[in-house]
Amino acid sequence: MSDTHATNEPEFEIDLGPADEPTPSDDFEVDLGVPETEEPDDDGLSIDLSEPEAATEESDETDPGDEAVLEELREKLRSQFGDWYVIHTYSGMENRVKQNLDSRVKTLGMEELIFESVVPTEEVVETRNGTRKTVTRTRMPGYVLVRMELTDESWAAVRHTPSVTGFVAHANAPVPLSLQEVEDQLAPAALAAAAAASSGPKKRTRKVEVADFKVGDSVMVVNGPFSGVHATITEMNANSQRLKALVEILGRETPVDLTFNQIAKV
Repeated sequence: MSDTHATNEPEFEIDLGPADEPTPSDDFEVDLGVPETEEPDDDGLSIDLSEPEAATEESDETDPGDEAVLEELREKLRSQFGDWYVIHTYSGMENRVKQNLDSRVKTLGMEELIFESVVPTEEVVETRNGTRKTVTRTRMPGYVLVRMELTDESWAAVRHTPSVTGFVAHANAPVPLSLQEVEDQLAPAALAAAAAASSGPKKRTRKVEVADFKVGDSVMVVNGPFSGVHATITEMNANSQRLKALVEILGRETPVDLTFNQIAKV
């Protein structure tokens, strides 16, 4: 890239997530995956006061058609022109930025350099007030993917789109994503679209999240032998609707297993 724009923009780096540990390498690496959660060790007494686990409405079976959908997505990505870049936006403005950029591309006649913009989404099952609801949410809040040929003109067209604050870059040079990183971001929406288009009811395994509580919350136990006792949430399992919390028993904090309907916000 020429220096025509580099002198006008401050050098910055946008990190999509905290790195596990520092490395001596100068290479910039974007991790768009979901980090694994380590199970904490528990050497103390644990009391299970939870109710029997109910079967969830989500299926754990792998849909045999999913691999075909993903392979089709891979073939499409491999056959497309241009590279995929990540642009940073103001919070909550992802869809507006996509609309503004698509309109700007047509106005400037840059369809041969900027091919498409995508706001990656996914379906999750949200539990709120004991009720489950499937919602579609943005996978990377504050970011939009753009497939383009990077030139001075295309860079300027994207960078100067309203509500765009910059590219994910290293030393002010936009860093393209690998095809695997792009697939990871676009796969959930592709699978959801394929499921919606298929005939007949079709269950899919979806991420389950809890909107009412989070780890670290102080809650009140409202059912069971410790009803009326305050507790602190230490672990949560949204799929099984269970949690582990610390309550004081005989002068010491003891972990107890509960279900979501056995607690309430303080």
